[in-house]
Formats: sequence, structure tokens, C-alpha cells
Amino acid sequence: MITRVGVADIIQTYRLSYRLQNSVNRRRSNNRTSKMPLCGGAKEPEAATEEIQAICDQVKAEVEQQAGVTYDTFRATTFSSQVVAGTNYFIKVDVGSEKFVHLRVFKGLPHAPELKVSALQLDKGKEDAIGYF
Repeated sequence: MITRVGVADIIQTYRLSYRLQNSVNRRRSNNRTSKMPLCGGAKEPEAATEEIQAICDQVKAEVEQQAGVTYDTFRATTFSSQVVAGTNYFIKVDVGSEKFVHLRVFKGLPHAPELKVSALQLDKGKEDAIGYF
């Protein structure tokens, strides 16, 4: 049997499906953890690894040139990373005398993996958090 469906019935059905979909989306977003990185966003800071220290060793001369200072100590303590068209590394470096510098180092994709110091923040303290800059 064929029934006539009025415009009001179609609108009501659409509204109900829209409300249901929004309800499902809200539940999904509430189930996400706050530590989940945003797409394209920087990850949460973590303790520096040997790989991060190797990156610091490779860019030390460039950092010293940009800062106009020679560092006796240059030890990575914490870092965060962000995947872009390559990887941005945000690295907190202990430079001795309770002073720190923050580095943003870009590492290209595998076909062009060179390292470049994109930004530098001097005169940071132990308590200054590393993050996107």
C-alpha cells in the first residue's frame, strides 16, 4: 500500500535523525581522553631520548651561532613533537648554570631529512614548560 507522505512528516523524520546523530557525536567526543593529540597538534612533552640528544648534538653549532653564545653543556631534558610535512621537535635543553634554551627543530621527510633550527628561545628556566612556539 502506498501512503502519501507530507512535507511535515519528512521534516520531522529529518529532525529526529539529526538529533540522534548529534547525540552519538557528543557521546563519542566525551569518550576521548584529554591526552589525545589534536590532528597536526604538538604531542604532550616527555623525557628526552637518545634520538633527541643526537638531534641536539647535530644542531648545537647552529644554535650557538644564532644565540651568539658558546655552550659547555648542551643536554636535552624534555621534548614534544608535531608531525607536519616532516617533524617539528620542540626541545628543552639544559645549557648549564640552571639555564635552559627552547629549540624548535624541523626534520624533513625521509627524502630530505636535514635538520634546521626554526626558532630559539633563550633565558628559560627549569620550570618553563616546553610547548609549541
